[in-house]
Amino acid sequence: MKIKEIIVVEGKDDTVAIKRAVDADTIETNGSAVNKEVIERIKHAYEVRGVIVFTDPDYPGDRIRKIVSNAVPGCKHAFLPKSEALAKSGKKVGVEHATPEAIRKALADVKKEQEAFHSEIEFDELVDAGLIGGSMAKERREKLGVLLKIGYTNGKQLYKRLQMFQITREAFDQAIEKVLQGEKQSD
Repeated sequence: MKIKEIIVVEGKDDTVAIKRAVDADTIETNGSAVNKEVIERIKHAYEVRGVIVFTDPDYPGDRIRKIVSNAVPGCKHAFLPKSEALAKSGKKVGVEHATPEAIRKALADVKKEQEAFHSEIEFDELVDAGLIGGSMAKERREKLGVLLKIGYTNGKQLYKRLQMFQITREAFDQAIEKVLQGEKQSD
């Protein structure tokens, strides 16, 4: 599988994992302190070939994703569920721990960031669906992020991601229904 866009990753181990899975070029941010030089390389890559941001499913990875998105609007994004990015020890999480199949799947499900889109889903609906506040909210957001392929977020960020990736009412309703059905079946 050849990837046209340049993939933005956190470090060398992520590059190795990506290259094991697909034929692609990468830009490494070398951690969450993304410097001006790296941003300029990402901007150039975006103009020439396009960019896919593919960071770890954790706080530092999300922070890098936001820095790059703010500096280079319109990027594509690939997300790995935390469960597919865990080290064998179960203690560390990162793209470098994912299987080649999981990486290929995440890259096949890439989402394009969109500007100036108003979601059909209102913030209050996220509260009503138990995605914000309540004992099950975090778990529900994790499952919803996997189903919609937008990654895990906190409640406030969930609303922004639904807009950013133009998640439709239909897709949201189907995903939340699956999340709630899954809870009923496990009871």
